[in-house]
Amino acid sequence: MPLDVIMPALGMAQDTGLIVAWHKHPGEAVAVGDVLFEVETDKATMEVEAQGDGFLTGVAAEAGQEVPVGQVIAQISDSAEAPAPAPAPDAKPYAIPEGDTIIMPTLGMAQDSGLLVRWLKAPGDAVQADDPLFEVETDKSTVEVAAGQDGFLAATLADEGEDVPVGQIIAIISAEKPANPVTRSAAQGSVAPKVVEKPSQAPPRASVAKPEHPAPIAPGGRILASPKARRLALEQGLDLARLVAAGHAQPFHASDIDTLRAMPVASAQTTAAAPARRLTAEIAQDGFAAFADWAAQEAGISDSDALLAGLAAASLGQGDATINVQAFERDRLFVGDGTQATAQQVPEGQPDLVLRDLRFTAITALCLGPEDQPVLTLTRSGTGYAVTFECAADQMSAPRAIAVLSAFAGRMQQPLRHLL
Repeated sequence: MPLDVIMPALGMAQDTGLIVAWHKHPGEAVAVGDVLFEVETDKATMEVEAQGDGFLTGVAAEAGQEVPVGQVIAQISDSAEAPAPAPAPDAKPYAIPEGDTIIMPTLGMAQDSGLLVRWLKAPGDAVQADDPLFEVETDKSTVEVAAGQDGFLAATLADEGEDVPVGQIIAIISAEKPANPVTRSAAQGSVAPKVVEKPSQAPPRASVAKPEHPAPIAPGGRILASPKARRLALEQGLDLARLVAAGHAQPFHASDIDTLRAMPVASAQTTAAAPARRLTAEIAQDGFAAFADWAAQEAGISDSDALLAGLAAASLGQGDATINVQAFERDRLFVGDGTQATAQQVPEGQPDLVLRDLRFTAITALCLGPEDQPVLTLTRSGTGYAVTFECAADQMSAPRAIAVLSAFAGRMQQPLRHLL
């Protein structure tokens, strides 16, 4: 008798799970303990193992599809040719809820499409006009796009990883909380937002196929990868950009980390070709956390990335400076004038400095070598921080590199002195 494979519950409040990737193909033999698929919730990405021996059959959900907890998504059968389970007799066609439409915005003069990097709200969530709704990437930048109105996210009409034409409807925000939010892919075609009925269950989401050729990474751009793949790369000190350079297709998943780990390390001859400067500083006490709390309460500034960018811009000592703040699942661009404690986010530009915020990872030390711009990296060190500054010799003189690192370390230890 076939064994049902269901969407598991990975948390107390979880009602759906996103299938990130299948590790077994339909008809393939599986054994107890084999990893069948990866599932992602709002808090974690986990691998789900087979609970029996047999063959994977009746796969009813694809990678990129969000599935209700408890729903049967496949079966483990005695034969690879076992028939797929019949659909439920009361299944109804899916319809799009009524509401205000959200379109793929124009972020540049020559832009004709945008890559939907990720949704920042889940279907059914309440949203306010100023809430970031999704991230979109063009050939020059990655920016967060606000909802634009209050309500509930009733439908998402494009999948993460899809390139969507400018002006195409990608979401619906309704005035009332939807009983059954809808998810569809842009590949299914643009749809009219008006409907006559609501669906009885969440519709399937079309899979996001990996492109035959990976998209290039613009300077300061974003590599498409699952949260688990990003976490594993950070923990193991691996650079996902090497997969792109080697021609591997995006988005990357946990299975791609094994490929990345097995890739040969650049020869000593190659690394020696680029003279580098690498400086480190220790900050004994964390002064930034208290400063961020003060800024939120007294000045209404709750964006810690903007505060970090402001301190970094001031440390460069050159007036206006563009800072690319990079962290786990975040990549944002700011401009600071060197006199303020905060910086203003901008949609695009060439950074003068990259600031990597790794305070909340397991990484405590690194040595990555020079990049296109000088790089400041923050890591945890006891009750304080370690700051690593790396740049090529032709990007900054030794005295200036020492001055920049000293200024930034001092501001992180005593941020309020930047205001005096």
